[in-house]
Amino acid sequence: MRMSLAQRVLLTWLFTLLFLIMLVLKLDEKAPWNWFLIFIPVWIFDTILLVMLIVKMAGRCKSGFDPRNGSQNIKKKAWYLVAMLLKLAFCLALCAKLQRFTTMKLAYVFIPLWALLIGGMVELGYNIFYVQRD
Repeated sequence: MRMSLAQRVLLTWLFTLLFLIMLVLKLDEKAPWNWFLIFIPVWIFDTILLVMLIVKMAGRCKSGFDPRNGSQNIKKKAWYLVAMLLKLAFCLALCAKLQRFTTMKLAYVFIPLWALLIGGMVELGYNIFYVQRD
């Protein structure tokens, strides 16, 4: 299940464009859609990414795979999986808040996003300062 760079860019652009069009229609009150419906392009894109990530991680379980090769790689993929789940949690909490399904404070809605951003900064700092260069 491999996609070329051009296919990934086109897919990302297409889903982002579709999401933004639906968001603008909702914010301009031209479409009385549910907020969960507005976020469908984001969730479809995230599902595709999650499936690709899980397939790559499951490839480590096949026979003949040496676990010493790529121990950093599995840590990176595990971080990507956690990041995707944090993004999903944020989107679900945001939609629930906007749709008024819950009365939680907006600060609580943003906790998964803050955790994602802090984790991203930690990973960036690690890659800049601690990764050995050849």
